[in-house]
Amino acid sequence: MRQNQLRRIKREAKPVNVGGYDYSISEMFEQFMLIKKGEGLAPRTIKEYYNNFQYFMEYIGRELSAKEMTIEVFTGWITYMCEELNYSPATVNIRVRTMRSFLRYIFEDKQWIREPIHKRFKPIKAPIDNVEAFTPEDFKKLIGAIDDSSYTGFRTKVILFVLLDTMVRVSELVDIKRRNVDFKSLTIQLEALDTKVKIARTVPISAKTAKLLSEYMAETEDFESEFVFLTYEGEHMSEATVRDNMRVYGQIAGINNKRCSPHTLRHTGALFYILNGGDPFSLQRILGHSHMNMVRRYVQMTNMDVKNQHNFFSPLNYVFKTPR
Repeated sequence: MRQNQLRRIKREAKPVNVGGYDYSISEMFEQFMLIKKGEGLAPRTIKEYYNNFQYFMEYIGRELSAKEMTIEVFTGWITYMCEELNYSPATVNIRVRTMRSFLRYIFEDKQWIREPIHKRFKPIKAPIDNVEAFTPEDFKKLIGAIDDSSYTGFRTKVILFVLLDTMVRVSELVDIKRRNVDFKSLTIQLEALDTKVKIARTVPISAKTAKLLSEYMAETEDFESEFVFLTYEGEHMSEATVRDNMRVYGQIAGINNKRCSPHTLRHTGALFYILNGGDPFSLQRILGHSHMNMVRRYVQMTNMDVKNQHNFFSPLNYVFKTPR
């Protein structure tokens, strides 16, 4: 929405007095965001809140008064996203959660609206499908497409190994500090401020990843940066650069049937961890999830994976096992 349109919308707003206040929805949202900023949320999270609110405002096309904020308005937005825009349930729910949190605040904390809209305006049910993941062959093709004789190529190779091995989020990867990499214990400490849930955690790395990471950190030592992953000029690397590099190398490798992204590598690492004998509880700690139901979404297996696991662990194999 253009800036002059937004200014016109604000001039035309005629909010109704509720609880002694004459706030429009945009003014209420700004009050809500003051609270969120005071909670110490990461800048990217704050930006996401504003973006999700803007999506709603573009849908409604004008300011709303407190009296005009009804359940029908917000459920209509869900219908529009699902049926008109054909958004996935995951995308819809990200936007709904922001607005639901806002609606809860203005009803419970401020009493600016009379209807508990948030109690009926809920995320939609999303089918739990098999998560998209690479095969071992896909990962080998991706690595094979990289010319690691150049700085950027070698950096990308190291990043792919770290992403798959540790299963960290790309936002956590780019904020890894040199001081938090321990080659003796083969671990990387993620500081609380650099994680999505603001809880510090330690992720293990394999000897192979440690060797590559050690070589890369030796090459970048002269930059004297506190961060591990740096641009060619020695600047702090961005999430966008990691994503762009993965997409380009995915095209070079000919992986066209899957999204080549850091998040796909996170899915892949979780799946490989389970298939290689890892348990869901340690995986939960490595991934940094507070609930097991989130972990289950990372370990959904393809039909062939399930068949292979069943052939090995079939209950009948236990009944009729060969005596030692």
